[in-house]
Amino acid sequence: MRKLIFLLLVMWAWELQAETRFVHADGKFLADGDGHKLILRGTNLGNWLVTEGYMFRLEGGPQSEREIEAMTNELIGPTDAAKFWHEYRDSYITRKDIDFIAKAGFNTIRIPFHYKLFEEGNDEGFALIDRVIEWAKADRLFVILDMHCAPGGQTGANIDDSWGYPWLFEDEVSQQHAADIWKKIAVHYHSNPTVLGYDLLNEPIPHYPKLAQYNSKLEPVFKKLVAAVRSVDTNHVVILGGAQWDTNFTVFGPPFDKNMMYTFHKYWMPPVADAIKPYLEFREKYNVPIWMGESGENTDEWITQFRKLLDDNEISWTFWPYKKMEAKSAPVTFARPDHWDEIVTYAARHAGMGDTEKSVAARPSLEDSRAAFRDLLVKIRFENAAPNESYMKALGAKTN
Repeated sequence: MRKLIFLLLVMWAWELQAETRFVHADGKFLADGDGHKLILRGTNLGNWLVTEGYMFRLEGGPQSEREIEAMTNELIGPTDAAKFWHEYRDSYITRKDIDFIAKAGFNTIRIPFHYKLFEEGNDEGFALIDRVIEWAKADRLFVILDMHCAPGGQTGANIDDSWGYPWLFEDEVSQQHAADIWKKIAVHYHSNPTVLGYDLLNEPIPHYPKLAQYNSKLEPVFKKLVAAVRSVDTNHVVILGGAQWDTNFTVFGPPFDKNMMYTFHKYWMPPVADAIKPYLEFREKYNVPIWMGESGENTDEWITQFRKLLDDNEISWTFWPYKKMEAKSAPVTFARPDHWDEIVTYAARHAGMGDTEKSVAARPSLEDSRAAFRDLLVKIRFENAAPNESYMKALGAKTN
């Protein structure tokens, strides 16, 4: 009996130790595994596991992932396109990228992902993210997983790769699908302390007046997703974003989970105290951590001012994005590939299948299209890209 009691005590102590080594909510702030206040400073690995047209400079062309993939199928064929996208995801973020982020002084990366990478029979999502998590662990970085594209779509815009409407809030099948994906992810990472938490839905519900009807449905959907995670994982922080592109916290009642953080996104507004006042008031009212999950796409002067405003108020942040083609507002930029202007021109004038004859006449040559996408795979690699030192300084990061 004494031996059994001893074993039970050992197991209890081990479980307690396991719980405390995870980042967790501790009043108005996060605490690390040792109980010390943790303020996040980091970047978003955008355009890696979710692509966006503007990140490739496809002005006037396809913007959602499915549109970009359809154009790639047209230009180089479905077999070569499928191979290209696998190689793209394998090359866009490598160990050198993660090392660079750590050496710059950041402590967190947010990984936006498409739910399709975690569908039954698709192991690519876990394979790609697992290795980044291992690199992050070696570099003492935390990782936040962000469902950028949810089943049905949480925005209906290009960023969630949906069908032009936020069907997630109308369709219980899609809600269950999203919950199942999160449960699958939580099972996989429940014991991994490098993973800080789960950003459950990126920028739900646009600011379009007709879609405000879904504001009241946002928190109930979040409760379903949190319940799915908590059924298998009590270790990680669950993260809720406000309505209207992660800006509106009035949709939330009191926190319904003891290990919860709230995230807001802010772009293209005056970087002054009033911009963050509602979120500071929310933090004070409910005694919960808040996190600025996305901002950026602006001048170095604006980035400096907003970053300092966040720092002065001890608000965690991860600016958007980490890497982009011909970017000034990103830590790393890569050059436009050879023949890419031809791709951009074709993308901007492309019509539907009813205009196939004109599309065929306007398309780049197969040789040029293949060369462009081959060169893109070369240009995106860290060793062929270039740091934006002025932007890094705006973020308060270390530069060589």
